[in-house]
Amino acid sequence: MSAEIMEFAELIKTPRVDGVVLHRPFMPTVEGTLCLTGHHLILSSRQDNTEELWLLHSNIDSIEKRFVGSLGHITVKCKDLRMIQLEITGMEECLNIASSIEALSTLDSVSLMYPFFYRPMFEVIEDGWNSFLPQNAFKDLESMTDEWRLSEVNKDFSLCPSYPPLVAVPKDVDDETLKKVATFRHGGRFPVLSYYHKKNGMVMMRAGQPLTGTNGRRCKEDEKLINATLRPGKRGYIIDTRAINVAQQAKARGGGFELEANYPQWRRIHKAIERYNVLQESLIKLVEACNDQSHSMDRWLSKLEASNWQTNVKEILTTACLAAQCIDREGASVLVHGTEGTDSTLQVTSLAQIILDPGCRTIKGFQSLVEREWLQAGHPFQQRCAQSAFSNSKPRYEAPVFLLFLDCVWQILRQFPCSFEFNESFLVLLFEHAYASQFGTFLGNSAAERARLCLPEKTVSLWSWVNRPQELERLTNPLYEPNSLVIWPSVAPQSLLLWEGVFLRWNRSSKCLDEAYEEMVHIIEYNKELQTKVNSLRRQLAQLETEDPLLHTP
Repeated sequence: MSAEIMEFAELIKTPRVDGVVLHRPFMPTVEGTLCLTGHHLILSSRQDNTEELWLLHSNIDSIEKRFVGSLGHITVKCKDLRMIQLEITGMEECLNIASSIEALSTLDSVSLMYPFFYRPMFEVIEDGWNSFLPQNAFKDLESMTDEWRLSEVNKDFSLCPSYPPLVAVPKDVDDETLKKVATFRHGGRFPVLSYYHKKNGMVMMRAGQPLTGTNGRRCKEDEKLINATLRPGKRGYIIDTRAINVAQQAKARGGGFELEANYPQWRRIHKAIERYNVLQESLIKLVEACNDQSHSMDRWLSKLEASNWQTNVKEILTTACLAAQCIDREGASVLVHGTEGTDSTLQVTSLAQIILDPGCRTIKGFQSLVEREWLQAGHPFQQRCAQSAFSNSKPRYEAPVFLLFLDCVWQILRQFPCSFEFNESFLVLLFEHAYASQFGTFLGNSAAERARLCLPEKTVSLWSWVNRPQELERLTNPLYEPNSLVIWPSVAPQSLLLWEGVFLRWNRSSKCLDEAYEEMVHIIEYNKELQTKVNSLRRQLAQLETEDPLLHTP
C-alpha cells in the first residue's frame, strides 16, 4: 500500500487551502477549508448548518480555471452532470489545486481506485457479491424447464474473455460443439440463454455477430446450436441491431450476418441502434443544450432534436418491444446480436425482460437483471463510463450505453407508475455509481477482469448497501402494486419525455416536486391506516352479529 500512498502524495502539490468559497446548485455559498486526499476533494466549514462537500476524484469529468487578478475560479464538472465552483485566493495555490485535481481524477490504474480503499461504515447484512450467482438464477430456470444446462466450458475465461464462467445453453449441445461455435462468433460470444418466457416456453438468446466474412463461411455447429431452441415446425427471429448496410460492410472486416440459406428457419430483422461512439456525441450535445440558459424556445427545441438523444431512446425501446412481441405474441424464439454483442444487444435483451417479466420490475429482480445482462454479460463499464458529458479529451470507448438503458426504463416506469417496485431514485443511483463509486460493482470490463482484481474479496458490493432496510425504503415506489402482466410501452414520440431527474437535476430546484412526493407518500400511508381500521371494524361487526342474532343487518 505504501508505494500507492506515495503515488498519491506526489500528485498532491497543495494538500489544503483556507478561505476557499464554494458555490454549488441549490445550496448556500460556503467559505471553508479545501483539503485534497488521494480519493476526495473535501470542503469543510466552521459555519453553522453547512453540509460538507465530499467529492470523489473519480466523479470529476473536467475542470476549467480562470483568474480575475489574483482570485482564481475553478469550475469542477462532474460525471453526474453537476457543476461546482471554487474561489481560491492566490494564483499559485489555485494552479496547484487545479493540476492536482486533474492528475487525481485521471488515474489509470484500477487498483488505485477508491473501492479498494473504502471501508464500509454500515453493517453488511447480506454480501451483495453472493446475491446474484448464476447457479442460483439457474435453479429458477430448472423449476420451469429441463431443456437447458449450465456449461462450465468458459470456467477459466479462455473460450470467451467477456463471458462469465457459467452460461446456460441447450441441453443437447455439448461443450465441444460450443468451442467450435465460439470460433465462429465475434469475440467468442457464442449464443447463450438470456431469458426464458415461462408463459409459452419461448427463449431469447444473445451472441456476437457470426464471422461469415466475404466468402459466406458457415458453421454447422452454430446452426445446430440455435436450431436446438426451436419447437418443431416453428420459426425463430434474429434481431440484428445494425442497419442492413452496416451488417453488409461488416463482411469485409470478417464479420457478417446469418445467411438465409444456412438458417432457413430463422427470419432476420435489422433494427438500427447507434454504435457507442455516436451515442457519446449525442450525450455531449444533450447536456450542452440542457445547460445553456440563454435559449429561445426554438433554439432549445432544435438543440434537443439535434442531440438525437430521444431518437436513440425511441430506437432502443422499439427494438426491445419487437423482441418482446416475437416471444409473447408470435410465440417464437429470438436471437439478438449487433457487432460485439456487449452494447445495443444488452440494451434490447434487458429491456425486453422488463416488458415481459414482472420479476424484473422488483428491486431485487432489477438488481439481478443488471448483474446478469450487464455485468456478467460483459458490458465494458470501465471503458464506457471513463468519461461523461464534460470531458475535454477525445472519447475513445466512452459511451452512455447503460445510461440510455436506464432512461428507457424510466420512460416505461413513467408510463406504468404502479408496476415497478422501485422509484426513479434507484435509476439515478445506478447512473451515478456506474460512473463513480465507493463500491466495486461496476469496476472492470468483464467477469474475467473482476475475478483477476479479486473484487469480491477486496471491495464492497453496491448491492450490500442498497439491500439494507433503510436504503430499500428510500428506493421503494409507494404506488407499487404487483402486476403479473406483460406491459407494452408506447414508443410514439409524444410519449417519450426528457428525463429531467438526470438531465435537468442540477439546473432547477426539485423542492416543489419533492414536497409533492412527500405529500403523496403521506396520503398513501394514511389511506392504508384507514383501510386497516375499516377491516378491523368489519371484523368487529361480524363478531357482534354472530353473538347477537337480532343485530343482523338486512
